[in-house]
Amino acid sequence: MRNIALRLRYDGSRYHGWQVQKNDATVAQTMEDALEKVLGVRTKITGCGRTDAGVHALRYCANFRAETAIPVDRIPLAINSRLPDDIAVVAACDAEPDFNAISSCLKKEYVYKILNSRIRDPFLADRVCFWPQQLDMSLISRAASAFVGTHDFKAVRSVGTETKTTVRTVYSCHAEKAGEIITIAICADGFLYNMCRAMVGTMVYAAYGKLLPEEIPSLLAKGDRRLTGPTMPPQGLYLNRVWYDGPVGEIFLD
Repeated sequence: MRNIALRLRYDGSRYHGWQVQKNDATVAQTMEDALEKVLGVRTKITGCGRTDAGVHALRYCANFRAETAIPVDRIPLAINSRLPDDIAVVAACDAEPDFNAISSCLKKEYVYKILNSRIRDPFLADRVCFWPQQLDMSLISRAASAFVGTHDFKAVRSVGTETKTTVRTVYSCHAEKAGEIITIAICADGFLYNMCRAMVGTMVYAAYGKLLPEEIPSLLAKGDRRLTGPTMPPQGLYLNRVWYDGPVGEIFLD
């Protein structure tokens, strides 16, 4: 039995997130449908994280187990021939027997994109968060820096998936602006449900003066979701990078 890891990317606009659901189209369901056509049997696929409805992935890892003789370099082509245009398998490798896309992941980076312009761009409607009010980049940057470190992030998560602990380590969090696009990148050892979008919402609150960037550590310590910023819309969020050891890590080096 082979344990095959995939590197893929997808536009999440028309999917109800990654995880298989009974009545909604999801990325995992679409992947399993394609695998069934390739392998001839229904095969469960495990993804590296639960992206929400409308969230995208520039780099995403998934793995599945199968008895197949398809050469690993032919697997992306075989699966892609059965996938819609908004999902693509970029690379594949034979992983270690105990590899799991979720538990073997060392860290992840999400990016959030805001179109900070008075005029919306219809071609970016499903790919950025449109925000017409001017945002102060210096305040956003200060707020972003305040999240770095090991904290209890209960104050910036939505009620959803249960976890053993709400403590996470944010390795880096920074914001930059190119033209009218603000990009916020957050790298951590793991993320809680809606954590990224709530962190960005808190940065936006700081940009309006609704809270001081330097208050963020104390707000995290209080653990009260009502004291931090809103959960931003999903379409601006992208899973940007994932890190692994071994052969799987090699297909995610660039």
